[in-house]
Amino acid sequence: MQMRNSNRNPQLNGARSRVTVPLMRKPMVGIVLALGICVRIQAYAQERREPVDLSVAHRIRTEAFGRNSQVMDIAFNLTDVHGPRLTGSPATKRAAEWTMRQMKHWGLAGVKTESWGPFGRGWSCSRFMAAIKTPEFQPLTGFALPWSPGTHGEVMGDAIMAEIASADDFDRFKGKLRHKIVLLAAPRAIELPLEPLAIRLTDAQLQAEAEAPDPVTGNPAGLPIGFIRNRADAARAGARDASGRRRFRAELNQFLKDEGVLLVLTAGRGAGGVVMGQGNYLADPDAELPPPSVVVAPEHYNRIARLLEKKVPVTLEFDIKTEFSEPGDSFNILGEIPGAEPDAGVVMVGGHFDSWTGGTGATDNAAGAAVALEAMRILKTLDLKMRRTVRVGLWTGEEENLLGSAAYVKEHFADPADMKTKPEWEKFAGYFNLDNGTGKIRGVYMQDNDEMRPIFEAWMAPFRDLDVTALTIRNTGSTDHISFDAVGLPAFQFIQDPLDYSTRTHHSNMDLYDELQANDLEQASAVMAWFAYNAATRTEMLPRKPMPKPKVEQQGEDKN
Repeated sequence: MQMRNSNRNPQLNGARSRVTVPLMRKPMVGIVLALGICVRIQAYAQERREPVDLSVAHRIRTEAFGRNSQVMDIAFNLTDVHGPRLTGSPATKRAAEWTMRQMKHWGLAGVKTESWGPFGRGWSCSRFMAAIKTPEFQPLTGFALPWSPGTHGEVMGDAIMAEIASADDFDRFKGKLRHKIVLLAAPRAIELPLEPLAIRLTDAQLQAEAEAPDPVTGNPAGLPIGFIRNRADAARAGARDASGRRRFRAELNQFLKDEGVLLVLTAGRGAGGVVMGQGNYLADPDAELPPPSVVVAPEHYNRIARLLEKKVPVTLEFDIKTEFSEPGDSFNILGEIPGAEPDAGVVMVGGHFDSWTGGTGATDNAAGAAVALEAMRILKTLDLKMRRTVRVGLWTGEEENLLGSAAYVKEHFADPADMKTKPEWEKFAGYFNLDNGTGKIRGVYMQDNDEMRPIFEAWMAPFRDLDVTALTIRNTGSTDHISFDAVGLPAFQFIQDPLDYSTRTHHSNMDLYDELQANDLEQASAVMAWFAYNAATRTEMLPRKPMPKPKVEQQGEDKN
């Protein structure tokens, strides 16, 4: 009504214009400004949102599964044909030659081995026979420990229990061990397994892992893969004690040899026919060789120990043939798909190539090596256009403390001792590692890098229906991404279903091709190829954490 009446009175209308129009515009201006801010925020969010190409995700999935997949054929050749792959062994060299032929066949560039070292003696075992002869015959399940000498034909001797835990025990057994087969530790009780030997992670476990950890206890991974790599406090304690253990081991080897021991017998971890064992000394060419050393099933070890405890004599027989090669370097295996922009940087995928010798190194870690190789094959077969070079790195010496990957990082990027970076450090986009067995990928450890969260969330979204759902800020260690992380480079290990990794296959005589799960490895190959593709095509490099302090500086702080 007032608006219509005002048209009849120009002066009043003008007055009202001067008074009422500003009052009317204030909320409108606020609304417009608010809308403008919202539009800018939305535009900024769109700019910051991690783009993904779902058509590429679909193509990768199609190539990774079913008839197109080659991951199990790769694994077959790394295990049944060329396993085990002990660092420095002839089998590892043959496995590397086969791997490089395959990469060249797929059309990868820059296929080569890159030496690191010196490593030490090479070693292989070509004959193993072990048995109880008396009181009744029984074949023993076990294997020769790497870098122990052979028996030079059949040997037979009486078993003796000699529990030696430190150098203080030497005097108790001096003069009593000549030509004996020595059991160095008390028998271990075998518990009836009431829990499943193989498990998949539950939603509750994954959710718990996604929770921020207690700052007081550090940031260790807590998922149940079942051994020490997930406990940072134990890992630190182990590092502190390592030099002491090496010294005692050298002293023990010398004592046993001086005493004329025929052979040393130890009980493996595991149960139910599973024998878990590693090496009883490193390949240092200057180290004193131990007596022939064998690990056997704990049930077989316990039988011998019980007989001895009851004063029943036990005679054992062995025939072991091992061979040493001259000390020399080891190597890493490399191949790549060149990027469209040579200066845009490098993305890496990989896992360790070497294994222990009880089985054929299937879940540890032919699984990870095969997945990394299959991811490269998928990307090359699909002829995907990527800005950055994608490179595969397969490391040896991982089982001896990440030696191969640490040497590669030191040569190309930086030395953690002084943190002086090299030109390649600036061009490194990221590394994705697989080394927790044959289980499917369930997510990613962000390795204390909060800035990766929105990136990984976007990358994981198209694979949620393949159970890739978990993201945790936590760290996981004891595998090769740590070498990259140690010099401030973005490097990540995938979360995997543990299956029976810690209960049956890890470093055991059952680490064989049959334990590999084809569907899980196909899924992991698709995920690794997808992550590599996204890292190689995104506009920016992956965000980095602050540069770590040099090791010498860290050691000085620890002493204080």
